[in-house]
Amino acid sequence: MKAVRVVGYHTKLQLTTIAEPAVRGPLDVVVRIGGAGVCRTDLHILEGQWKEKSGVALPYTIGHENAGWVHAVGDAVTNVAVGDKVILHPLITCGLCRACRSGDDVHCQNSEFPGIDVDGGYAEYLRTTARSVVRIDDSLEPADVAALADAGLTAYHAAAKVARTTVPGEVCVIIGAGGLGHIGIQVLKAISGVTVVVVDRNPAAIALAVDIGADHGIVADGTHVDQVLDLTGGHGAEAVLDFVGEGGATREGIAMLRRAGNYFVVGYGENIDIPTIDVISTEINFIGNLVGSYNDLNELMTLAAQGKVTLHTTKYPLEDFQQALDDLDAGRVRGRAILVP
Repeated sequence: MKAVRVVGYHTKLQLTTIAEPAVRGPLDVVVRIGGAGVCRTDLHILEGQWKEKSGVALPYTIGHENAGWVHAVGDAVTNVAVGDKVILHPLITCGLCRACRSGDDVHCQNSEFPGIDVDGGYAEYLRTTARSVVRIDDSLEPADVAALADAGLTAYHAAAKVARTTVPGEVCVIIGAGGLGHIGIQVLKAISGVTVVVVDRNPAAIALAVDIGADHGIVADGTHVDQVLDLTGGHGAEAVLDFVGEGGATREGIAMLRRAGNYFVVGYGENIDIPTIDVISTEINFIGNLVGSYNDLNELMTLAAQGKVTLHTTKYPLEDFQQALDDLDAGRVRGRAILVP
């Protein structure tokens, strides 16, 4: 099969031919990939940021946002059958550790992460397990929802935390209306009553944000912090959901936050720099967000089937993987880039 492989750090990916994955265990599921999301984390992998953390042996196949059709199953698989349309939770989990038994499978002690530390979905086929596949509604197509497997799931996980810690009428500022941000906007509007204020330096991203339901869109032009404070009577927002996490976003985001507010960190790349006395005196909280759970993914796919969350995509043939990565890196992708074998 064709697969796009990491052959070295600080070098370009290579398209090559490798053996198709086969069922090895009773709960294995082999999926024919219908769409694989192109994520900024993929750029960070090539930059070597995940080299020590993942410990993966090169070469390997990249790609951690995947959806497609069930191609083969182990003899103990009962939740899906060959031909089913599925989206893949990004982690392969054991089901036996304390985290898994608590429903907190994101923190499985024995997990594998296709596309990060084992072979992923920039390929024609991918092996996962029955614990990781979610059947999707007949109205949905794999290439249209693939990036919901990680980008959408991460956005949903964080937005659901915002929804649980706010009440209708309070304000959430979303920093960044790109691949994750545009999903977070839709999720918040679907499951909470907060006023959604979106800040992005790209006017086109702001236009998209307003089009999909944001209550206010503010271009980051140097006056955006003051504009947020004006909107909130000088107090700041009860919640800030930061999908950027670099380029000064955290400093500005903290300035937009109300006393006793919650700062939800999703994007990464810089350090949060704030005097501890300011944290204590205002009782603000910083909350990290990784990818969501299997149950989160089920809930998100329900919203997708109801038409309440729509992924804006640009599709590329698998062979055009480099163009997709270049477009993402240059900021030319609105929404998410998807590779289609």
